[in-house]
Amino acid sequence: MFAAVIAAAAALLIAVGVGAWAAGHYSAKTVTVGGGAAATVPSSAQVDPSVAAGAHTFVQFACAQCHGDQGKGGVSPDVPALDVVGKSLTAAQLRHIIDHGLGVSSNPTKPYMPVWGQVISSTQVTDLISYLHAGLPAVPDATPPVVPTGQGAAVAGAALYVKYGCINCHGPNGLGGVPNPESPDKTVPPLSGADFFGEFNTDAKIADVIRSGSVIGKAPIVSMPHWGGIIPAQDIQSLVDYIKTLKSS
Repeated sequence: MFAAVIAAAAALLIAVGVGAWAAGHYSAKTVTVGGGAAATVPSSAQVDPSVAAGAHTFVQFACAQCHGDQGKGGVSPDVPALDVVGKSLTAAQLRHIIDHGLGVSSNPTKPYMPVWGQVISSTQVTDLISYLHAGLPAVPDATPPVVPTGQGAAVAGAALYVKYGCINCHGPNGLGGVPNPESPDKTVPPLSGADFFGEFNTDAKIADVIRSGSVIGKAPIVSMPHWGGIIPAQDIQSLVDYIKTLKSS
């Protein structure tokens, strides 16, 4: 029974790879694309602290980029909406999915639920569960960062780096340092430095790894999820342009 329910919730809470705490860097007055739906709850309204924290964590770890704003779906046919699934699973089942992911896909065009156990804290998981069990209500300011337009691809890419959760695993400015104990080098690789740019020395190589991910195992290892089919080609190119501005030596 447990396995069947887990399978039915495949790809639950996917994300790689963005921090809501950085969203305030981009002004709400900036002309934007893909900034996410504005919360309909007045900012003065009282929200259960755990539910509110879960809503912000949902944004921070880019769950909305695969499951849709407030988990309403509509992003990919391979990723379920969470407004029903989130209520139907127990806290233990949801925690297991978030911590351990759901399978390792060999098809880079199909998103899968990545392993978050080494990145998301137990408290954050508890808050996410509260948010899901509450029906993913609108929470003031729990929205993805806005993406500036008309300011160059690298500027847009810097915002997208936050929006798609890259910052959670690859660190601010692509400096890395996030633990990944079961991987060969014990950390999530940086997106900067001589080693990175020596291996990924063309736009095409950087774009390809964003699309196809780097799936090297199951929990507790953290793997790069497949963003192909989720991130539009224009956004991938903007991410590439931003990454190319990072420290190269």
